[in-house]
Amino acid sequence: MGTKIKKLIKKIQLKRTSVLVIVFVLMSFILIRQLFDLQIIQGENYISEFESRTTKKRILKSTRGNIYDRNGELIASNVLSYSLTFEDNGSYETTRERNLTLNGVAYRILQILAENGDSLLRDFHIIIDENGEYAFDVGEGFTLSRFKADIYGHPLIDDLTPEEASATAAEMIEYLSGGGVNGFSIVLYGENAYTPEELAKYGLPAELTKQEILDIATMRYKLNTNSFQRYMAVTIATNVSESTVAAVMENQSQLQGIDVLEDSVRQYVDDESMGPVLGYTGRASAEELEQLKEQNPEYSNDAIVGKAGIEQYMELDLQGTDGEETVIVDNLGKVLSIDDNSLVEPVAGNDVYLTIDSDWQSAIYQILKQRVAGVLLTRIENTKKFDFEAVQDASQISVPIYDVYNALVANSVIDITRFNEEEASDTEKNLYAKFQQKQQEIFDTISNRLTTDNPPAYKDESEEVQEYLSYICDTILRDTLGVIDKDAVDTSDATYQAWAAEESISLREYLNYAASQNWIDISVISPEGEYLDSAEIYRSLTDYVVDYLKTDLGFSKLLYKYLLMNDEISGQQLCLVLYEQGVLSKDDEAYAGLADGSTTAYDFMVNKIANLEIEPAQLALKPCSASAVVTDVKTGKVVACVSYPGYDNNRLSNNMDTDYYTKLSLDMSSPFFNKATQQTTAPGSTLKLLSAVTGMMENIVDDDTYIECTGKFDLVTPPINCWNKSGHGALEITTAIEQSCNYYFNMIGFEAGKSADNKFSENQSLSKLQKYASEFGLDQKTGIEISEASPHVSDSKAVPSYIGQGNHLYTTSQLARYVTALATSGTVYDLSLLDKVTDSQGQTLKTFDPVVSQEMTDVPSGVWSDIQEGMRRVVQTHEQFNGLGVALSGKTGTAEIDYHQPNHGLFIGYAPSDAPEYAIAVRIANGYSSGNACTTANDIMKYIFDLAEDEEILTGYASTDVSNTSND
Repeated sequence: MGTKIKKLIKKIQLKRTSVLVIVFVLMSFILIRQLFDLQIIQGENYISEFESRTTKKRILKSTRGNIYDRNGELIASNVLSYSLTFEDNGSYETTRERNLTLNGVAYRILQILAENGDSLLRDFHIIIDENGEYAFDVGEGFTLSRFKADIYGHPLIDDLTPEEASATAAEMIEYLSGGGVNGFSIVLYGENAYTPEELAKYGLPAELTKQEILDIATMRYKLNTNSFQRYMAVTIATNVSESTVAAVMENQSQLQGIDVLEDSVRQYVDDESMGPVLGYTGRASAEELEQLKEQNPEYSNDAIVGKAGIEQYMELDLQGTDGEETVIVDNLGKVLSIDDNSLVEPVAGNDVYLTIDSDWQSAIYQILKQRVAGVLLTRIENTKKFDFEAVQDASQISVPIYDVYNALVANSVIDITRFNEEEASDTEKNLYAKFQQKQQEIFDTISNRLTTDNPPAYKDESEEVQEYLSYICDTILRDTLGVIDKDAVDTSDATYQAWAAEESISLREYLNYAASQNWIDISVISPEGEYLDSAEIYRSLTDYVVDYLKTDLGFSKLLYKYLLMNDEISGQQLCLVLYEQGVLSKDDEAYAGLADGSTTAYDFMVNKIANLEIEPAQLALKPCSASAVVTDVKTGKVVACVSYPGYDNNRLSNNMDTDYYTKLSLDMSSPFFNKATQQTTAPGSTLKLLSAVTGMMENIVDDDTYIECTGKFDLVTPPINCWNKSGHGALEITTAIEQSCNYYFNMIGFEAGKSADNKFSENQSLSKLQKYASEFGLDQKTGIEISEASPHVSDSKAVPSYIGQGNHLYTTSQLARYVTALATSGTVYDLSLLDKVTDSQGQTLKTFDPVVSQEMTDVPSGVWSDIQEGMRRVVQTHEQFNGLGVALSGKTGTAEIDYHQPNHGLFIGYAPSDAPEYAIAVRIANGYSSGNACTTANDIMKYIFDLAEDEEILTGYASTDVSNTSND
C-alpha cells in the first residue's frame, strides 16, 4: 500500500513543500471548524457553563424573638438593617496576587465606611490606645488567652508556646500583617516589598496607618476563620447606612467578595432601668458557641446571642433558625440564579413575655435616682476634708465639696486625656500645664524613695506620698500587673508585717526584700529573664515603675486629686471643663455665672445635683446606688426589679459602642453590677422577723412573754446596745417588732443557745436561726432568671445575728422573697421574671406557672398574726408613711458597716395589709438610715397604687425630704 502511494506521488510529481501546504490547509480548516463550533454554535452554552459552574449555599438570616412586658408592651424588638459581608471567591495565579486582591478590597471598603460614617464590626481584641499604640481591650485572663490561641491557630489555650502566650498586641499585629506562614502580607519590607506599581494596581496606598493595618488584619483574620469553606461569607460591618449600601452597590465590580445583606438589629425600649434585666446581644464567643451548639447544633459561627440578662437566659427560645438557599454564582461570586427548590425559609425566634411592668420599672428607677440624689445632696458640705477619727459615727459622715470636685476626675466625668490635645480649651491647657509640673515633682520624689539608701519609713511620709506609694505597691505592682505575686507572698513574714501592718519600713526596703524572697514575678517586667539576682531585679523594677506611671491613667487621676487638695487647681476650673467637654450645655444659664465668678463652684455643683444634671452615679460617692424589687404576693412573679444605676443596652447590642462599654466597666458606681440581684449586704433589723419566728417556734417566747429592755444587753461580750439606749421597758413580741428592740431579739438569740445545763452554746443558737432561715429560703437563690449572688446565713456571733448582724448577706431580691413569704403566712415562692413564650404567630408554646419552693405549714397562724400585726404597727409609727393612702405593713433595717462608711438603709413590706397584693424590698446602699429607705418605699407605693399624680412623685429633682431616722 505504501509503495503504491509513493508511486502515485511520483506520478503526480508533487513537491514536498506542496504536500506540507496541503496538510496545513487541511489542519487549519479543521481548527477553524472547531473554533466556529465552540464560539459560534455552542459558545453561549460553554460561557454559561463556565460562569455557572459554582454553586454555594447562602444563609438566610432569621430574626430574633421579641420581648414584651406583662402588659404586652414591646421592650425588645428588631429593626431592618443592612450588613456587609466579605468572602474570598476569586481565582488567583499566586498567593501574592491573592493577598494584594483581598487587601485592596479591604482597604476600599474601609474608605467607603469612613466616608459614610460607618465602621467595622469591633469584635477583635486589639485596639489603638490613647498613645497611638496597639493594645488589648481586655486584661490578662481567659478571654485574652483564648483570643491568642485563635490567632495563632491553636485549638487549646495550653497549646500556646511561651512566646505566643506573652505576645504583645503589637507583636500579634506584626504576625498577622507580615508575610510569614500565617501572615496576610498586608505590609511587606525588604526584597519582598510590594512595588509602587502593584500597590497602585490593587488600589492600595504607598503607606498604611496603624488603624488601617489593624482593620485590614481584622477583616483578613475573619476571612481566614472560614478558609475551609471558601465561599462562606463573614460579616464585617452591621447596621450600615443607606449611603454605604449605595456606595457598595455602585462599586461592586471593584469590590470582589463584598456583598450587602438585609439583616436586623436589636432595639430596646429607651430606658436605662431595663438594661440590667434585659441584658444585651452580641457576637458569640468560641466558648459560648461550643456550649450553645451542644443544645442546638444549628448555630452559625457568626451567630448573635444573648450576652446578659433575659437575652442570655432565654437564648434558645429567642434565637431563630436560619434558612438557606442554593445559588449559582459566576467566577467573581456574582449570583446568577437561585435554585427555588432548595429554599429553606428562616424561622423567627419565639417571643418572650415578662412579668415586669415596664412603666413601674421606669418610674421606680426615677424614684431611686431622686432619693439617692437627695441623700447625697443633704450631706455635701463646703469643706475640704471630713475627719473620720474625730467623729467615729457613721450617721454623722458628711461629703466635702472637694470630694465632689475630685469625683469629676476620679470617675471620668471629665476626660483628663483630652487636656493635652490641640483643640483643648484654655482651661484644659492650663490644667494640663499644672499637671506636668506636678508629675515631674512627684516622679522625682518617687525615684528618690526607690533609689536612695535610707528613705523614710512609710508611716513617716506625708498622707499624699503614702497614697502614691500604696498605689504603686498595691494597685499597680500587685493587683494590676501581678509583678508582686500574691500567692508567693508570705503574709506572716516579719518584713511583710513591718510594711503592711506596722508601716515601719520604706517601700524600697519592702520591694528589695520581696525580690530576695522571690515574691517578684520577673517574667512580667523581663520576659527574657535576663535579670538574675535580686539587686538586678530591683533596679529593673524601679525603672519599670517610673516608665509605667507616665502612662497610667489612675496615677494621673491621683496627681489631679492632690493638685486640687493643695489648691493648685480649683473646683471652678473643673466645673468649667464640664461645659468645654460637652457634659453640660453652654446654653445653660449657670454657665455665665460660673465663668465670671458670680456663682461659686460649690453653689454650682449643689444646683446641678439638685436638678439631676449631674447624677449620683456619675460621681460615685456614697451614696450612689440603690435597688428595689416588687413581687406579686399571690404568684411570686417579679413586677419590678430595679437597679440604679442602669445602662443603655442599645449601645451595647449589635455593633457595640466599645468606648461606652469601657466607660461602664471602669465606672466606680458599677452599672454592670445589678444592685437588686448581685449586691449582698447585711439585712439589718429586717431579719428580726425571722428571729421572731425562731423564738416562737422554739418556745422561747409567746404572746404573753415580756422581756425588760434596759438599753444594753450585757449577757454577752462585748455588750450590745439597743438603739434606744434608755431602754424600752417591758415588751412582748408584737411591740418588740414595732419598736425594733435589739435587747428583745438578743435575748431570743441568747435563750436559743442555752443547753439543758443552762450553758450558752454559740452553735446551738446559730443552728436554730439557720433552720428557720432555710424554711424562708434565705439559704438559697430565689430562682430569678438573671444573675443572682448566693445568700449567706450568719454562721458566727450568734446573739448579734438575731438582730441582723453577724455575717448575714442577702440581695434585695432575696429579701423580697422573704417578705413575700411573710405576707402570705409562709408560702415561699421561687421568684420569676417570666410569664410565657409564644411563637411569632402568637401561639402560646409554654407558660411559667408559679413555683412554690416550700410551705411553712408547721408555723401556727398565731405566730403569723403576731408578726404581721407588728409589721403593721412599724409602718404606723414611722412618719415617712403618714398619709400614704393604703394600709402598708413592713420592717425597717439599718445595716452598719464601720464609722468610715455610711450605713445601708433597708425597708421590706407589703400592701394592702389585710389582703396583700404586692411585696417590696428597698435598699439604699450607704443611704445612712432606714428612714431614707422608708421615704423611697412610700414613693413607690404611691406610684403603683396610683395614690398621687405622677408629677408629684416623678419630679425630676433630687428629693430632699431626707430622713435620718434609724429606730432599728
